[in-house]
Amino acid sequence: MDTNINLFTPYKIGDLELPNRIVMAPLTRNRAGKGNVPHQLNAEYYAQRASAGLIISEATQISPQGQGYPFTPGIHSPEQIAGWKLVTDAVHQNGGRIYLQLWHVGRISHPDLQPDGALPVAPSAIKPKGEAWTYEGMKPFVTPRALETWEIPEIVQQYRQGAQNALAAGFDGVEIHAANGYLIDQFLRDGTNHRTDRYGSSLENRARFLLEITQAVIGVWGAKKVGVRLSPSGTFNDMSDSDPLLTFGYVAEALNQFDLAYLHIYEATEADIRHGGTVVPTSHLRERYQGTLMVNGGYTLEKANSVLAAKQADLVSFGRLFIANPDLPKRFLYNAPLNEPDESTFYGGTARGYTDYPTLELQKAH
Repeated sequence: MDTNINLFTPYKIGDLELPNRIVMAPLTRNRAGKGNVPHQLNAEYYAQRASAGLIISEATQISPQGQGYPFTPGIHSPEQIAGWKLVTDAVHQNGGRIYLQLWHVGRISHPDLQPDGALPVAPSAIKPKGEAWTYEGMKPFVTPRALETWEIPEIVQQYRQGAQNALAAGFDGVEIHAANGYLIDQFLRDGTNHRTDRYGSSLENRARFLLEITQAVIGVWGAKKVGVRLSPSGTFNDMSDSDPLLTFGYVAEALNQFDLAYLHIYEATEADIRHGGTVVPTSHLRERYQGTLMVNGGYTLEKANSVLAAKQADLVSFGRLFIANPDLPKRFLYNAPLNEPDESTFYGGTARGYTDYPTLELQKAH
């Protein structure tokens, strides 16, 4: 236990100096403009939160095929790159640092959201339980199309191009979204990956897609500007694995070869446990992963400081708290009361519940 280490102890990732260890987690807010292009309102939202040690952007699709929800931003068109440049400029002008999260949803989509009404793609043709959110409301998921072996390197290339586009948009780095039941996670787990080619069956083969993407993205950014996010205990989006401790222990060890900026772990939620998910303790991964470890999952100020002091993690990311508290680091510093998030405004909509949460100064003025 090192009680000198807390959320306000600076931390260095590569050549990026973080003034604190309070990271803004990636948060889907469904407020991109026409063509899934970020715009001025998004720039204002992120700029308000620039006091975070690091901001990780909302999940951003690398291709039209990668989209699974309405009004989520992309990073595959010139207009999207320009829109994200508004965001990165605003964050940097306010003294912040921001990574882009690269995303492909795989089977968690619907023909209504796909180019030419095509089927969503996945490692295997296994339909998820539940419903897709489309522009016309909720519709049952469909059975996805299993990717052909020759198509998979093309998607790896889309990740590489997305990373290149993020560089052009002025980001400080990128995070590969390999969590929450989306495409990379679908390859990792044997509940969704029933392939018999070089991308399936054995654990080594199931991890191949993630490792090839990581290598491709590092080719653009360098290892110290690339993070990876995993959700080893996750059941969201109808996910399962026969032995997640083995699977994700292997993945964590395999990622050591890259010397990444960080490994970001979305820890077990009450819903995961309720749905029968096997809890993979972060300590299980800490023992196997040699680099910077970031944790996420309902952390409070006290719990975060405790985890850092015990060296069970190096950085802590916060989601819901950052939605409602643009000045979260200041509130933590002064142990000030926190705004309550309004869940009805989380997804889609206007500035309400997005850029209108008061800061400490505004609250005192009133």
